[in-house]
Amino acid sequence: MTAATAPLRQDAKTIGLIGLAHGTSHFFHMLLVPLFPLFRSDFGYSYSELGLLVSTFFVISGVGQALSGFLVDRVGARPMLFAAMGCFVLAALATATAHSYTGLMLAAALAGLGNSPFHPIDFTILNKRVSQPRLGHAFSVHGITGNLGWAVAPVFSAGLTALTGSWRMAAAGMGAWALLVMVILWLNRDAIDDQAGVWAHETAAAKKGAVPEASEHPLAFLRLPSVWLCFSFFFWSTCTLSAMQSFASPALQSMYGLPLSVTAFVVTGYMLCGAVGMVAGGFLVAKAERLERTIGACLLGAAVLLCLVGSGLLPGLMAAVVASLAGFGAGLAGPSRDMLIKQASPPGATGRVYGTVYSGLDLGFALAAPAFGSLLDHGMPHAVFYGAALTLVAGVASASLVGMSVAQRRGDRKVAA
Repeated sequence: MTAATAPLRQDAKTIGLIGLAHGTSHFFHMLLVPLFPLFRSDFGYSYSELGLLVSTFFVISGVGQALSGFLVDRVGARPMLFAAMGCFVLAALATATAHSYTGLMLAAALAGLGNSPFHPIDFTILNKRVSQPRLGHAFSVHGITGNLGWAVAPVFSAGLTALTGSWRMAAAGMGAWALLVMVILWLNRDAIDDQAGVWAHETAAAKKGAVPEASEHPLAFLRLPSVWLCFSFFFWSTCTLSAMQSFASPALQSMYGLPLSVTAFVVTGYMLCGAVGMVAGGFLVAKAERLERTIGACLLGAAVLLCLVGSGLLPGLMAAVVASLAGFGAGLAGPSRDMLIKQASPPGATGRVYGTVYSGLDLGFALAAPAFGSLLDHGMPHAVFYGAALTLVAGVASASLVGMSVAQRRGDRKVAA
């Protein structure tokens, strides 16, 4: 049975399992970040030092993601998925037993290694097993679960820490969650077998007697400008996300005098608003002819809201609400972003393309975390929000160029036909 004729129940099962795995990977993005205030009180680390932990995670994840795309295309996505989940379990144990900066670095490295293959894995399985008409909604669910993973992690860590009186038990609890997800995936492994599907666009090409592009050199896709423009788009948009995840809470606390018990939930609010935006974004994908225009409008709206927060003109609680609402615009653009990358991917190279493009996400996190942390250390909390808005604008420019590149490729194909 091809992906083009798969029944709804089969598609839904695959989408749900990949969503669960993706949400867990984002859950482990936040293995350390919600514990930063406790690390400062227990170990005395600065925000710049804590930001370096985030950089370690994403440098390893970014390099590994670009390389893992080739492994996914060669050995398959499913085996890589189980290896990644095992790394998350080890990362949680390393955090729970850490007594120094070196121990936290080890935890960040293991979590980054586990995170590295996820986007090549996820999009390979989704593109290979899910019916073409449902791909937009599959990308929407994929993005939603990622945001939910980010949103749940701070609440999970804070709740277990309050319940047990120990952040180490919170870290151990995250490891237990990863083990549970591994069991669920194993019991339903047939639904995520990427060797059982058929590439819809490759099948169509074969029917026309076309020569598969997969016969080209494995690095041939790197010649496509659209791949690098997608990379730059991910880099800039992720700088914004890094600022909001890691430093929106202390920045709001500094600017507006809000208690940490309130500002800590801004990250959760931002991610939940992003998840709602992604639900709507799944429908926009099917209607929009030029995806980059949808992306641009959504991200520019979010940038305006962040500038408003950075201005300091809002009442304290209103600023926290507006900062959270900015996540809706970013989420609305998510499914269009992922579909735009699919359009830019040559047949048979999905794992490699998504691995390369999504490594821009890791690079953005790696560089932005210490940069925004330094702004806080130097007493410039407003610059966190202005900087986040500026990087969104740069992301809009990159997305526009991607759209132009894709449109040009389509025009060239029509001329050749």
